[in-house]
Amino acid sequence: MAALALASATVGGAAPALVVPELDGRTFDLSALRGKVVVLNFWASWCPPCRYEMPALDAFYRRYHGQGLEMIGLSVDGPHDRSEVLKVMRSFSYPAAMLYDAKVNDFSPPDVMPVTFVVDRSGVIRAKLTPGQSAVTEKDLADIVLPLLAEKPVAPASGNRGDPNAKP
Repeated sequence: MAALALASATVGGAAPALVVPELDGRTFDLSALRGKVVVLNFWASWCPPCRYEMPALDAFYRRYHGQGLEMIGLSVDGPHDRSEVLKVMRSFSYPAAMLYDAKVNDFSPPDVMPVTFVVDRSGVIRAKLTPGQSAVTEKDLADIVLPLLAEKPVAPASGNRGDPNAKP
C-alpha cells in the first residue's frame, strides 16, 4: 500500500492545497485566495476547546474581513454529524466546511484539536496555533494577523470572496 503524499503544513512553508465546498455551497480554494491573509481553523463539534475559541475567531473575522482577511472553520466531524455542525455554525459569521467533503486536502490530519493556521498573502504558513495554556484569543490573532494585513498584497486575489461586485 502506497503512503499518502501529504504536504507538510509547517510554519515558514507553503500552505498545502485545500479545496472544499463550504456549508453554503460555495467553494473554498486556498490557492485562489492568494493576495489575502487566510485563517484556517480545524475544529470538531465534540471538542470543548474548539467550541470555546470560536466566538473569538468570529469576532476577529467580523472585524477584519473587510481588510483582506479570509477565514474558514474546517470541521473534522464525520458525515453523520453534519446537522450538528450546521447547528453550531448558525451562531457564527465566518464560512465553514466539512473536511471530509474536501475535493483536495493536502493538509495532514490534525494531531491535536483545535488547530489554527495563519497563511500570509503569498501563501506561506506564518503561524500554527494549538491549545496550550489557553484558547486562541482575539489578541493572539491580532498579534499575528494584523502585521500581515498591513503588508502590501503580492498579487490580486483570484478568488472574489468578499467582493460585493464579484460574480459567483
